[in-house]
Amino acid sequence: MPPPDRILVYGVTGSGKSTAAAQIAAVTGLPLTLVDELTWLPGWVPVDGDEQRRIIGDITRGERWVLDSSYGAWLDLVLPRAELVIGLDYPRWLSLWRLVRRTVSGAITQQPRCNGNVETWRNMVSRDSIIRWHFQSFARKRSRMRAWAADPGVPPVVLVRHPRELGAVLDSLGAGTTL
Repeated sequence: MPPPDRILVYGVTGSGKSTAAAQIAAVTGLPLTLVDELTWLPGWVPVDGDEQRRIIGDITRGERWVLDSSYGAWLDLVLPRAELVIGLDYPRWLSLWRLVRRTVSGAITQQPRCNGNVETWRNMVSRDSIIRWHFQSFARKRSRMRAWAADPGVPPVVLVRHPRELGAVLDSLGAGTTL
């Protein structure tokens, strides 16, 4: 069986989906799409939901891609086209630590994220805080990954439970083998 041409990297907020997707794209040569670049306008203004669906639909109709996320609002466009799902099923403490470290670092350095957006101290404690979102969405996203892994009706799912395991996945994909 040939290696997959369409890979979804899924995980909880802060798990490192973008970094993992970039690494996967680098070892496979597949085109990378960083979803936040398509779903957030400057000022952390979300792109209209219908426009998000149109953009993601265009990407997923393609034959080769790596996506670093899939929002529930358009998961129906991504999952049926994916040939492999890599689920970053890390413990909460790890993904939360990564998220807090990245968010605080961004607020200090003001290094732009997607589309020139920067983290602010105010955003960290707001109702729309990404840290708050981690707590609100963690169980749902983790359950979703695990349910997919047990469902023969979805593409193959590789659950990565520790960052070291991701290295083995990258080695396998880089060698052109299936998982």
